[in-house]
Order: sequence, then structure tokens, then C-alpha cells
Amino acid sequence: MEFSKSLIQWYLQNKRDLPWRKTIAPYQIWLSEIMLQQTRVAQGTPYFLKFIEAFPTVNDMAAAPEEQVLKLWQGLGYYSRARNLHATAKQVAFEMGGEFPDSYQGLLQLKGVGDYTAAAIASIAYGEPVPVVDGNVYRVLARYFGIETDISSSGAKKQFTEVAATLLPKGRASEFNQAMMEFGALQCVPKNPDCSICIFNAECAAFLTGRVNQLPVKLKKTKVTNRFFNYLIIKDAAGHTVVNKRTAKGIWHNLYEFPLIETEGEVSEEKMSEIIMRYFNEPTRPSGTPPEEGKATHAERAVGFTPKRITLLHPERILHKLSHQHLSIRFWEVEAGVALDKAISRGEAMKYPFPIVIYNFMERYWALNANDLFSANLD
Repeated sequence: MEFSKSLIQWYLQNKRDLPWRKTIAPYQIWLSEIMLQQTRVAQGTPYFLKFIEAFPTVNDMAAAPEEQVLKLWQGLGYYSRARNLHATAKQVAFEMGGEFPDSYQGLLQLKGVGDYTAAAIASIAYGEPVPVVDGNVYRVLARYFGIETDISSSGAKKQFTEVAATLLPKGRASEFNQAMMEFGALQCVPKNPDCSICIFNAECAAFLTGRVNQLPVKLKKTKVTNRFFNYLIIKDAAGHTVVNKRTAKGIWHNLYEFPLIETEGEVSEEKMSEIIMRYFNEPTRPSGTPPEEGKATHAERAVGFTPKRITLLHPERILHKLSHQHLSIRFWEVEAGVALDKAISRGEAMKYPFPIVIYNFMERYWALNANDLFSANLD
């Protein structure tokens, strides 16, 4: 088909020089595809290089502790991808002799590998004629063919996959699939694409009918929950602090954080100081039982002191947006006045994998003075 020929020709002339395109090894292709889910290429590329340096083979990744994988992943978000990445590495290394399945159907058996990722690996590494369908592909096909199906509907994936399959040129599945994704990323972008220079502007249904910004159709809206986090940065007599591992399911599973109190909404500085004081004065209440006007996620941990001083470290809340949640975050310094058994030094704390919003705070306020954890000026 002329569409496929023109698309591949465009790709060969315009494709970006990316490290995972220099190989057909399934390990590197798998790693890049997992990383680039919900991640821009510019952001993902340095992470890819960092992972390849740390784990040259899938066996190297499988042998590493999960915390090392999470630490290297820190900042990419969607941390379930990192946990699945590590689980898959162990699956391939320990159950499959270090060899990835060599077919689309076989790849689907890997943890964290769905239709899109399996199709990408199978077509690029093995040349198997299976189409990839991601957000870029939905957009290109919907606009070119004028498809008005809601891409969030139950039948959309099947429909778009069938359309993409009819376009696959024999023996060129790898180039075609990469071309579709690249065209959507560089030319047929989500908002205000420059259609005047598009190779398909003479045939594109969306362009010819003035519907470029209306296609693809997506009617389902993501419901966003607002949450209010208050992190307690404990400073004991030795200048050490306390961190906890998030073991409950949900956001940031298996990452580390400071003791956390979550409130139902905005709370004044004065009121929050009272809630924090009660948090430390009620260390023995059952896990999951919230203090009045504040929900402490680690309230079951007895810390054994009454705060000498509680200080809000910044006047404005830090807004951190996740796909389904908007987190309004404040950090509080809590002076213990005594040495705490479970406290660790700043250097030790920095080695743990944290959500990037917490880690950025640590770097900004702690790195100014390696000898004093809390001496940083808030200006």
C-alpha cells in the first residue's frame, strides 16, 4: 500500500538516533519499551543508558536487589513498571535460561508485557508481522482514515489493530511499526501538528475535513483524587532522621518516605502542629486508626519521644501530579532532642529509592551542607 511505503520512507529519512535502535537484541528492546510507556524519549534515554551500564544483561538485572532497580528508576514514575521489570528479568533469567521468548505469544507470558510491548519486541527483534497499537498509532490512524471510534471504548483496540494489520508490508514489520510510532511522536503530534509539511496532507481525512484537533476521539475522562500529605522529617539528637518503606499497595509501593500524616483537606499550620504532636503522643494506637483530623499512615510505629519543636519547612504546598491523583505536599521538621534507635544518617537515607518529589526535596534542602541535615536555608 502506498501509505506504508511513504511512511517507511519518511521514517528512514527522519528517525531519531536512539540507542535501542542500534540493536535487535530483545533485552534492550524490551527495556526501552517498558521505559517509554508513559515516558517521553528525551526523559527515558538517559535512564536506558544508566540501566544498560548497571545491568548489561537480563541476568545482571535478575541478580540485583529490587531496591537497586527502584533506585535507578527513581524519577521515571509509574513504579509498578520497575517492579514488573525486575520480576520479568528474574522470570527470563531463572525460568528461561536467560533467553527471551522468540514469538509474540511467548512474550505475552512475561509479567508486565501486554499486547503492545509484545508486538514491539516480536516485530523489531524477530521480524514477526504483528502490528503495534499505542497512543501514537491510534492518533495517526484515526486522523488519516477519519476513524471516529472512541479510543477509550471496549472495541477500539481490536478495530485499530485490524486496521494496522492491513497496512503491514510483507517482511518490513520492524520498520513499519517503528515508523508509525515515530510519525506519531514527531509529526502527527497530539496538539496543533504542522499539517502543512505532512507527507499525508493530500489524503488525510482529518486534515481535509478540518478535524485534526478533534481526532482521535476520547470521551472517557480520568477521575482525579486530591490528597494532602504531610511528611515529618525527624531530626534526632545526632542529626539523624527516620524513613519508612511503603509496603501497602497503591502509589509508590516498596519505595521509601518520611513518616506521613495524610489529612482530608487543607489544614492550617497551627492545627497541623497540634495533629503532629498528637501523632507522637499516641504511638500505641492500632494500625490504621487515624488521629483526630489527621490520618497517619505509619502511626503504629512507636518513636518514643515528644517533639521539642515542629517547623513547617516551606510556606507553599508542593503540588505533585500523578495520573489519577494530585498530591498536595508539605514537609515538617520535627526535633526529637534524643537519639533514636531506628534513625539513620542523611547519607544512608539518600541511598534508598524515594518518590522523586521527596528525593528532590532532600537534595534541595539537605545537599547544601553534608554535615548538618537541616541547616539548609529555605531561600
